[in-house]
Amino acid sequence: MNPFCVLDASGTPVGMTTYMNIDEDNLRLEIGSTWYRGSVQRTAINTECKLMLLSHAFEKLNCIAVEFRTHWFNQQSRRGIERLGAKLDGVLRSHQINRHPDAKNSLRDTCVYSILANEFPTAQANLLYRLSMLGN
Repeated sequence: MNPFCVLDASGTPVGMTTYMNIDEDNLRLEIGSTWYRGSVQRTAINTECKLMLLSHAFEKLNCIAVEFRTHWFNQQSRRGIERLGAKLDGVLRSHQINRHPDAKNSLRDTCVYSILANEFPTAQANLLYRLSMLGN
């Protein structure tokens, strides 16, 4: 795992994200374990951060695919991943045991999304367009 602290324009830490499940042999990684302070959620920060991470993964690390994973029921995260240009690869059913005390050891279905290297130019153009619209 390679964690990154996310800073706002003033340099104040407002969240974190990671490169994780790094597979150097197969030129793949996952972007995940992302969280943001409530005051910056639904702002341009996540889009800017993901654009930087995706650009680095594809242009410097020569990844062939970047994955994103989230819980089946996390609709906000799923829509956010889809806005990045990622496509649903599939669902890992009963993928993990949710050990949270309120979950009573329920089983988690995990949605796996990805952006492939040949899809990145389109995803990148979309993210740059979204950021330009937020700047107006």
